[in-house]
Amino acid sequence: MLPADRALPWALAAVFFALYTALSVRLHQRLLTTGYDLGIFEQAVRSYAHGRAPVSALKGPGFHLLGDHFSPVLASLAPVYRVFPSPITLLVAQAALLAVAVVPLSRWAYQAHGRTAALVTGIGYGASWGIASTVGFDFHEICFAVPLLAFSVTALGNERWRAAAGWALPLLLVKEDLGLTVMVIGAYIAWQGSRRLGLATALAGLAGTLLEVLVIIPAFNPDHSYSHAGSFGGIESPGGILLGLLHLPMDLITPQTKVITLVLLLAPTAFMALRSPLILLALPTLCWRFLSAYPPYWGTSYHYSAILMPVVFGAFVHSLNRWAPDGSTQDRRTLRTGLAISSAMTVLLIAGFPLSALADPVTWQTPPRVAAAHRVMDNIPDDATVAASNRLVPQLTHRCTVTLFGFPNIPLTADWIIVDAKYPMGFPMSAQAQSDALDQARLDGYRAVAQDDGFLLLHRSTPGAQAGGSGRSSVSR
Repeated sequence: MLPADRALPWALAAVFFALYTALSVRLHQRLLTTGYDLGIFEQAVRSYAHGRAPVSALKGPGFHLLGDHFSPVLASLAPVYRVFPSPITLLVAQAALLAVAVVPLSRWAYQAHGRTAALVTGIGYGASWGIASTVGFDFHEICFAVPLLAFSVTALGNERWRAAAGWALPLLLVKEDLGLTVMVIGAYIAWQGSRRLGLATALAGLAGTLLEVLVIIPAFNPDHSYSHAGSFGGIESPGGILLGLLHLPMDLITPQTKVITLVLLLAPTAFMALRSPLILLALPTLCWRFLSAYPPYWGTSYHYSAILMPVVFGAFVHSLNRWAPDGSTQDRRTLRTGLAISSAMTVLLIAGFPLSALADPVTWQTPPRVAAAHRVMDNIPDDATVAASNRLVPQLTHRCTVTLFGFPNIPLTADWIIVDAKYPMGFPMSAQAQSDALDQARLDGYRAVAQDDGFLLLHRSTPGAQAGGSGRSSVSR
């Protein structure tokens, strides 16, 4: 492997890191990130950075995030966040983690089939819709799982069983459902390689998920339960489990959204990933998503498919080894055809997902309203308590205690309210409901402090409080 070729995987990773960072940071700068979810994760990391438990006011007063999902891996961002306290720190970290997964996949492809295969695999993964959708929507803890899976899948494909298990086990610290993926990785190792190591890994994965879901998360949850079990309507009861098993085949392919997701998942590999048993690693994630009663899990939006991308492209490289084992003319022709189809599908799918926004001039233009929003937010002092619109939340979480204005069942106790009254997002309430809530806030003693291009700031004085953090408190039209 020539020095230039050894650098190729890292060069691809660097390119995608730059693209991911540019997209996510521009979205944040244009007020297109949200409190749900970037604000929540920043509150957790900010707490860790100051030596506190990961509490998120956005989830509720004193809500401990380990009672929602088991993601202690977020604490690893605390040292960097302490130096650079900004939501952009989380976005850049996510970009780096997602990009580094290019390295093992493209390196494996190069070693197996040369430079073209490395480029097709690296670019295919890097531009894949699952990764693009993740970058295009805030920050999520799942970004830690993506490189771990990429290295683990690559080790599996090269029959390095201890390395595969070593990369997989930290997934238990990323999110509670990933223990099931660790279990399947262990089963694969037991099937194809070391039985003892595989069974131990599988047992650790299953035990980890059960411990997190049944013990750890309920211990931190205010209701002493695993709240996400409700997404799998009725499955927690014996009757629900039996009924679920009877409906299982149809539930996995209906409604049509699930079939579309499966097709789009395999299309970038020219469906060749199906020839590798490594594709089995995708089953735990696909099953819990498709059996859920929560429709967003079924589709291609948000971050839900991120961990499937290294699995699918790892299976793709593995399938190339199986499809072209002896280097005959026919095998080389088959290999070239598969790589060409994969490249074509990658290019075709880019247009439908967030990375395509980088080619849109609008992405690089900052609307005047953004400056107006910051002028209004400048009136809020550091360390204040604020109830804000969803898209304004992550602009404030690095310096204030922020809740989501109008979120059900969370009392309004903040000293400050800031909303986008001109273009309400519609979450967590409709435009009319937001208007009604503002009227009620005024009745409860909040008074307008600043207004600019539809951004409205209200303040309610408390004993000893001082209005205005920058000395520019004024009502402007």
